[in-house]
Amino acid sequence: MSLFRVILSIIFPPLAVLDKGCGSVLIVLLLTLAGWIPGVIGALVILNKDSREREYQEPTYPTYPSKRTRCDY
Repeated sequence: MSLFRVILSIIFPPLAVLDKGCGSVLIVLLLTLAGWIPGVIGALVILNKDSREREYQEPTYPTYPSKRTRCDY
């Protein structure tokens, strides 16, 4: 979560989550219409969730072909 995104979420919350998808923008827009503070909190939560998901990614393991990849008669 960058400082620019935090400042943008304080000034206009729906614009801060614009690249997170239509659902996130609609949720933050509705929260902002209900009140400015819930919109800011919603935007910060969505931005924080995205940064945590990028921080932890499950390790990828190499896949080995099985012993019987082709028919040897």
